Amino acid sequence: MGFENNDKAKGYWRENLRLVLGLLAIWFAVSYGCGILLVDVLNEIHFMGFKLGFWFAQQGSMYVFVVLIFVYAAKANALDKKYNVHED
Repeated sequence: MGFENNDKAKGYWRENLRLVLGLLAIWFAVSYGCGILLVDVLNEIHFMGFKLGFWFAQQGSMYVFVVLIFVYAAKANALDKKYNVHED
């Protein structure tokens, strides 16, 4: 199973790279932004008995990362089908 032509291969990898960079940007914003930059503001909010900034720094960014893995898998499967390189 391969690409029909070189243009489709380039288009596929362009879209895949855009997807990966977008998801990494979300993860960076959550882990760095919520866990470090906005920690003082978020610590005024309590979540499950913990200050929200502390929770994001300790656990929240990991949960977001796991969710992003599932989002990537779903989006990558859709991208594979769009370019007809999916597994049967």
